[in-house]
Amino acid sequence: MSTTNKCLQETFDYSAEDAKFMEMAINLSVENIDTGGGPFGAVIVRDGEIIATGANRVVPNSDPTAHAEVMAIRNACAKLGTFQLTGCTVYSSCEPCPMCLSALYWAGVSRICYGNTKDDAKAINFDDSFIYDQLDLRYDERSIKCEHFMRSDALRAFRKWDAKEDKVEY
Repeated sequence: MSTTNKCLQETFDYSAEDAKFMEMAINLSVENIDTGGGPFGAVIVRDGEIIATGANRVVPNSDPTAHAEVMAIRNACAKLGTFQLTGCTVYSSCEPCPMCLSALYWAGVSRICYGNTKDDAKAINFDDSFIYDQLDLRYDERSIKCEHFMRSDALRAFRKWDAKEDKVEY
């Protein structure tokens, strides 16, 4: 995976509704700074209705996963009582990082809109390129040591899951 800029070319052809929700995400990102959070905000919308919002709370919550998009996903799923956000659009003040992008895929959102790019974030020391670089490396070359053992024991849970007839697939 290359760390070169693969961002979409910025579009200036978007709806008034898109602008409204993006402005909300941007305002969340600006206001969040005053409450100790990072400069990131997100809004999740379905059928023109705001489902949930989120702002970066990494430092106040002492939680490295408390990014704006993840917080918004948590809030939306709790509100809707589901782990799937099918049909939802996420408006984020910044291009989602690798963790947030993965979470948005897992949540099954239909569309992601963002304001700032990952290069804009990098310019203020929110740089995720090292994660992309690590993913390209073999496990034994990564900066965090990865060890694989006790697979045959661990497979017990997978076998049990596979045999479970009333499981909820996700």
